[in-house]
Amino acid sequence: MAATGRTAPAVLACGETRTCLLPSFQALDGRAAAQLLRLRADEQVSVSERPNLYALSPEVLTGVDCRLPTANGAKVRAVGTVASRAALTEGRVLQAGAWFSVPAAGPDTRRPWGHYLVRPGLVEPFGKLPVQATAQGVLRGSARGELDLGMIAEGLLAQLLRHPLLDHKAPFKSRRTHLRWVARRAPEGEGASLERFTLAEDGLRTVELRLPEETPVAAAVGLCEDLALHDWLLTTLVHMLDNSRLGAVDGPSAVLALHPAVDHLLHLWMPQAHVERTLGRLWDVLEREPGFTRQWQTLVQRIRDQLAVQAIPLLHEALSTR
Repeated sequence: MAATGRTAPAVLACGETRTCLLPSFQALDGRAAAQLLRLRADEQVSVSERPNLYALSPEVLTGVDCRLPTANGAKVRAVGTVASRAALTEGRVLQAGAWFSVPAAGPDTRRPWGHYLVRPGLVEPFGKLPVQATAQGVLRGSARGELDLGMIAEGLLAQLLRHPLLDHKAPFKSRRTHLRWVARRAPEGEGASLERFTLAEDGLRTVELRLPEETPVAAAVGLCEDLALHDWLLTTLVHMLDNSRLGAVDGPSAVLALHPAVDHLLHLWMPQAHVERTLGRLWDVLEREPGFTRQWQTLVQRIRDQLAVQAIPLLHEALSTR
């Protein structure tokens, strides 16, 4: 969580990631994904094909001069830049996120913009930062006049969804999710830890992390994007199974409703595929409680069992006609 230049190291990093199904009937290949995510002419989109097709946009900056969200009502003005970027997984799942880091204290007067521009993704408070109150304020959500990461992430997502590559014919219906996260500095000598993961209403998830001072903010961003991606996959599959009404409608109708899951989702489950190795073990917390992969595998098995049950009569019919 180190900062650039002579600014004191960051004690808090905050972010928000929006995740949705790309509104395109066909999944985008690597070349099209790079076209979609080219947010800057001076930097290329990063595209990797192993272990899955993953495209990551360059970062863009938004200058801010406003109050930080605080849970106790403290009025903390901050100036700097918020970083944002987008990612596309297997040409199907689109994410847009925004984040910033902040030191324990900043100057009492505003500095020229050049000072802030050479410190991308860093905002400096006027005076001392109330770390706990700011972290809780970000997780709660911004009030009017406060720095709103969700609005910046949503603006980037809206920009991408207007791209002419997209035909807006999604292969199935799904809901967006948004994940808010904060990462505070871990006590000296302690490693990274995932303190809390919560599910709230309206697709909101919150994550609280503790990270050593030397951990780059980019590592926290990547971890939270990965959590948001797999939470969206799990949430979407649960809704598809609920809407299929397994056991309440005839088998063929249920199988038809589940076909999109087989065609577009089941192969996307790859936790930690794009997470820095130093933070990969934090996934172990979610594997124990609430058990992300265990729940995913259970849902996938239900789908496969249903497909197998429906295939048996067709097999018997084929054999009887020989």
